[in-house]
Amino acid sequence: MGLFGKKKQAETCCCGSCTLEAMARAEEGKEGRGIQVLGSGCAKCNALEAAVQAALHELGMDDTIEHVTDFAQIAAYGVMTTPALVVDGKVVSYGKVLRQEEAKELIRKAREVQA
Repeated sequence: MGLFGKKKQAETCCCGSCTLEAMARAEEGKEGRGIQVLGSGCAKCNALEAAVQAALHELGMDDTIEHVTDFAQIAAYGVMTTPALVVDGKVVSYGKVLRQEEAKELIRKAREVQA
């Protein structure tokens, strides 16, 4: 009958276009320290990246910003609305272009929690 059998492990993501290997690579990309801007590379994503770069400069941090455009990696963070900002593996903002001051405050708060 099979009604109460074990659930079969999903071989693709929620959209059905990613393989297990692609999902594993996306999960690996989440680990570690650093700053990522998640988005397709549109004007809003680029504006967020510029604001974050200015905020880092003002904070005296020399972190490089990784611009993630791969949908599988973006989905691994649970983000469905871009642009998004990730600080040290944690999503701190999504769905809006931050001003420099907003980005600076979010980065500062995220780094204080880990220190």
